[in-house]
Amino acid sequence: MENTVFGPVPSRRLGRSLGINNIPHKVCTYSCMYCQVGKTKKNQAERRVHYAPDVLVQQVGEKLSCLGNSNTPQYISIVPDGEPTLDVNLGELIVKLRTFGIPVAVITNGSTLNRMDVREELRLADYVSVKMDTVTSSTWRKINKPHSALNLKSILNGIVEFSKEYKGELVTESMLIQGLNDNGEELVSMAQFLQTVQPRVAYIAIPARPPAFENTLPADERAVTLAYEIFTACGLSAELLTGYEGNAFASSGNFAEDLLSITAVHPMREEAVMELMSNSGATAGDLQELIENKLIRKIKYNNREYYLRKFTDLKN
Repeated sequence: MENTVFGPVPSRRLGRSLGINNIPHKVCTYSCMYCQVGKTKKNQAERRVHYAPDVLVQQVGEKLSCLGNSNTPQYISIVPDGEPTLDVNLGELIVKLRTFGIPVAVITNGSTLNRMDVREELRLADYVSVKMDTVTSSTWRKINKPHSALNLKSILNGIVEFSKEYKGELVTESMLIQGLNDNGEELVSMAQFLQTVQPRVAYIAIPARPPAFENTLPADERAVTLAYEIFTACGLSAELLTGYEGNAFASSGNFAEDLLSITAVHPMREEAVMELMSNSGATAGDLQELIENKLIRKIKYNNREYYLRKFTDLKN
């Protein structure tokens, strides 16, 4: 049996998270071009029995007992190297994991949410993250490379239904790929769909590690800023997940640290940066040094100046 319990690992979204692999390596409904753990080995759309829930729960209990109370994770996260909802015992697993008194999170690509049984089981979790890379079928097939039995319209309808039923914390994550889903038309369509879902946070991400498929390039800072502006204009609470692994939510009173932290999560308008600079006792020279050291990028969008944590090697 594979190593099914790992961590705790730091997570910007979940804090300290103890991870569970409830699916064998790379068994998935998708074979996403940007996947950081490689191409899908077994592409399947039907749910099956994989690991016994009692075995997984026992391993979690052993891990927790080794950690001690001072290192108790903030979440137990079902986040395998494949699609967690392909586990026919997912609901039973969630119920048994909750007996540890720690919130349970499930990170899913959403491809099975058209199924009532999957939605019912996911409602048992405290936190659910759903992938939302595009609402365009042709783009979906290029980016996510789904199993041939899947239908995007049915999946989108299932996500909307789940959002109406679910009482826990629902977030979405959109991975932006250069030249595919990072243009205005794609982003507007995506934002309009997410308006119907109303996630607590609509995360905007880019590939931060080597992708499964070659020629998979992350969207640049301008496209990410465009996405952020479109999402927020549609009333969504948007945040960035752009690969910066610093302390993204710290407030140190130090201008450089605070600016890097904030701009890793969302772009800052120039006037907000100037206010932060003033409150920190910093100078324009401090800001220029961050730009020259290629830590911050200044970009223009919709006649406004923005500052964003630099995460690509693009030239100005």
